[in-house]
Order: sequence, then structure tokens, then C-alpha cells
Amino acid sequence: MGERIVILGGGIIGLASAFECQRRGHQVTILEKTKCGGQATGAAAGMLAPYSEIGEDPDDFFRLCLESLRLYPKWQQDIKDISKQPFEYTNSGSLHCVYHEADLLALETRQRWQGEFGANAEIIAGDQLRRFENELSEDIIAAMYYPEESHLYAPDYAKALEVACRQLGVKICEELEDVQVNSWKDEIELEAKNGQTWSGDRLVICSGAWSKELEDTFDVSIPVYPIRGQICAYDMPVGKVKHIIYTSQGYLVPKANGTLVNGASEDIAGFQTTVTEKGIQRLTNWNKNVLPYLQNEKPFHTWAGLRPATQDGFPLLGKLTGAPQVIFATGHYRNGILLSPVTGHVVADLIDNKQERTPLGLFHPERF
Repeated sequence: MGERIVILGGGIIGLASAFECQRRGHQVTILEKTKCGGQATGAAAGMLAPYSEIGEDPDDFFRLCLESLRLYPKWQQDIKDISKQPFEYTNSGSLHCVYHEADLLALETRQRWQGEFGANAEIIAGDQLRRFENELSEDIIAAMYYPEESHLYAPDYAKALEVACRQLGVKICEELEDVQVNSWKDEIELEAKNGQTWSGDRLVICSGAWSKELEDTFDVSIPVYPIRGQICAYDMPVGKVKHIIYTSQGYLVPKANGTLVNGASEDIAGFQTTVTEKGIQRLTNWNKNVLPYLQNEKPFHTWAGLRPATQDGFPLLGKLTGAPQVIFATGHYRNGILLSPVTGHVVADLIDNKQERTPLGLFHPERF
């Protein structure tokens, strides 16, 4: 018989953890203050691009991201099969573009160490690069092509994952406004503002940018802070841009619905999710240097969401020392979508007492 798992937080990480735990035979309940889906999901372009985003250090964080990328083909298909909900998942490949000869050495270094992890990356330039993306600026002299990198449409993915959880039997309690952890040392009990209570054998903390509120409860430092991510989107004929385009200033992601997503501008604004002119200008000031046709285009949509960032940029992932019934899976910053499959597997592995698939020491929830 499976364990009773209570998951605090119904964002993408909470949903992924619930999905994997429930299909392994556990009884899962998600408690969410507002609606499932999560603030970080709203700030997500849905890039699955660890090679592009992690260019310097093959540490355990890179390994965790890479494992998650490679879980995605089966993971996303399982969610579609169970939910019967379609969502875009595209193995487009990506182009990490550079403008200066001096940057070529960095690309070559990146190609060498990432090749040891099966990146199969290729540096392309000149006419070959234009054949890949003929809309690219002539100022771009070369790009690293990563055929394995992919992207998905985050809002539809989150909806499908929620439906899949419900189909499997996960109990989802939303719009609770506030949830308190009444006890966790000997037994697990949580209480909502309306007086409703839940108990379980395990508690999984997936509270994202709100995790810091639990510091006093667990008597541990939880330096997770909300970072506002602002994004814009352009109308674009399908096929005009084919790959994820990544530069030192940001990224552009073509979607199957005929839009081009441009992100992301980041700032610290507490829990505000308003869009600012300055934030969007940070994107529109440089994107035309990548795709010149954007010079005369205006975004038709702008939005913002909150990304839960820790002090060192790594998630809190693992059991509390002396309290293995409490598991943290929070603080994924910009990588919640990418890391959702592997986080779901790690949480379920911890509950099932399976051997670590990736060393978790770097992510210990009490490291601060």
C-alpha cells in the first residue's frame, strides 16, 4: 500500500511530483493557495535547453538538467496519453549565436566538454548558418547548433499535467488562500484558512516563491525570493523561424500557434506581476539585432510571472535532516519547466527509498 503524500503547492513542480508519486501507487493530495499552474509557469517560454543555458560548468546541476531533458520524450507522451490533452512539444534544436571572433573560442570550449555528455553539438557559420535560419542578422558570425534541445508550450503543458494528475486520482484542493503546517515532526497535519485539515505520511514542499514563509515553521533558512520575469510575443508566420535562438542577451522561441516568444527581462519587484514599459524595452532593444525583421514589428502580447530564485541559483531538493518525512522540491528559478520530469522522479525516488539518480548534495534544503 502506498503512502499518503501531501504536496504544498500546485505549480509545475508540485504537479509533476504528484503525477509521478500517484502513478507509483501513493495517495497524493495537492494543497494550492490559488489555482494550479504556478506563477513561474507564467514566466516560462518553455525552453528545454540545458546546453545553451549552462555553458561553463559540468556540475551536478547540469547533470540534473540534462537528465530531465532526456526524460522529456517519454514523460510528455505519458502525460498526453493519460490526460488526452494535446500540447506542443517540439524538438526544434537550438542555435546559440555569437557576434565576435573572440566568442568562437568559448564556443569551441563549450563544444568539447559538452560533447563528453553526448551533446552532438556543431559550430556552424556563413552560408550554412543562413540555411538554418535565413532571418538571422548578418552581424551574427556563428552559432552552436544543439539538435537535442527542445521546447514546449508551457500553459498547455501545465493544464495537461493537472488533468493527468486528476485522472490518476490525485486530490487537488485549490483557492485555499492560506495553508499552515500545524505539525510535521511526529505526524503531518496542515490546516487551511477555512479550518479544513489534511494529514499524511509525507509532506512535500513545492511552494515556489512563497517558500520563505516556512522558515519559522521548519527552523531552517529558506532563501527563496521572487524574481519577476517579463516576456513578450510577436505574431509570426509558422516556419519563418525554425529553431530556439539563444544569445547572451536573451532568447527567441518560435511556437506552433504562429507566435514568437521573446524573453526574458528580469527584475526584483517583490510579488508584483505587473508588466513595465522598461522591462519590455529591455527585450525590444536587442531582439532586432538578432532578427532584423523585428525592427518594424510590435509585440501583440506582454506578460510577467514570478521565478523562485535561491541565493546560489540551485533548487532546494531533498529530505530534511532528522525528518525524512519532509521533502523540499522548490526554488527552481528559471528551470522549473525543464526540471519538472526529473524533480518528479527524484521526489518519488526519495519516498520509495531508491538510490539517487543524481547526487543531491548540491541541492540540500539545509545548505544555507
